Amino acid sequence: MNRRFFVSDCEGPLSINDNAFELSGKYIDDGEKFFQIVSRYDDILADEIKRPGYNAGGTLKLILPFLKAYGATNEDITRFSEETILMVPGARDTLQFVYCTMPSFIVSTSYQQYIQALCNLTGFPFENTYSTLLDMDKYSLTPREETRLMELREDVLNDQSFENLEKIFWELIPQMSIGKIIEDVDPVGGEGKKETVKDIMERFQFQASDLMYVGDSITDVQPLRYALEKGGLSVAFNGNGYAIDETKIAIMADNTLPISILADLFNKGGREEVIEFVNQFKEEPQRALYDYPVDSQLARKYPKMSNIQMSIVDDENREKIKEESLKYRKNVRGESIGGLG
Repeated sequence: MNRRFFVSDCEGPLSINDNAFELSGKYIDDGEKFFQIVSRYDDILADEIKRPGYNAGGTLKLILPFLKAYGATNEDITRFSEETILMVPGARDTLQFVYCTMPSFIVSTSYQQYIQALCNLTGFPFENTYSTLLDMDKYSLTPREETRLMELREDVLNDQSFENLEKIFWELIPQMSIGKIIEDVDPVGGEGKKETVKDIMERFQFQASDLMYVGDSITDVQPLRYALEKGGLSVAFNGNGYAIDETKIAIMADNTLPISILADLFNKGGREEVIEFVNQFKEEPQRALYDYPVDSQLARKYPKMSNIQMSIVDDENREKIKEESLKYRKNVRGESIGGLG
């Protein structure tokens, strides 16, 4: 008997935020620009250089000494996350639906404080989530290091070269006592997300072919690829180019209803039934909702929704889908967050 299960990233498919980006903007001077520079550097390390032992999402540890220098505490991060969380329209209903439909999990690069806030808001069980553990208050910072980090922040903004960033993050900061925070914090991204999915499978005796994984960015590349290669269902929701390259199905939407529909069909009929449905939906949406065993309440919601597209990704349409998906991504999440890797 199949025991299909659902795993989703958080930021992108479920929430609009990029919590770390927003925290940087709140606490660090010119923090949004600073974060964007570090994020591009992170993409180079993870995707181009493929530095051994470095996973996509490392931005979340590289910014921590600077957040500490500007006074961010555990309480600050928790309160800020609770006050600023924004869900993609329909995401609360989707989380409730998939959790009642099949075993469901969130695997996120986000800090645990943000995921806790999301669970408090939506009622999704926190014990079914995996995220980046962070205890800011565990680390101390001398006044001298605080001043030096503020100088290095300025240096990052003024000289964005790869060589300069390498020196700052892997030579200068590791010499400081606060450098231990970069060593200790292990963001759940890239290969880490894939290993987390495999841990879920081992704990609950799931098979890879029964996995539906939903992601949207560079931190989801490895789990999306894993689902794709193992016969599961890989889905990009308003994905960027990194995610589209590793997915079978691309959803472009301003609400999460399509995630619910595909999860419902995957649970009932598996990967091939979902693929057949998406092919028909692209041509005749209403007919597809009628011909396939889509939950009636979900089907009734569709006419009220706008801006929903679903496509099977192949070599011929991949580049076009990347362009279209990026437009949706920026429309839903904003230009700045939507442009991050």
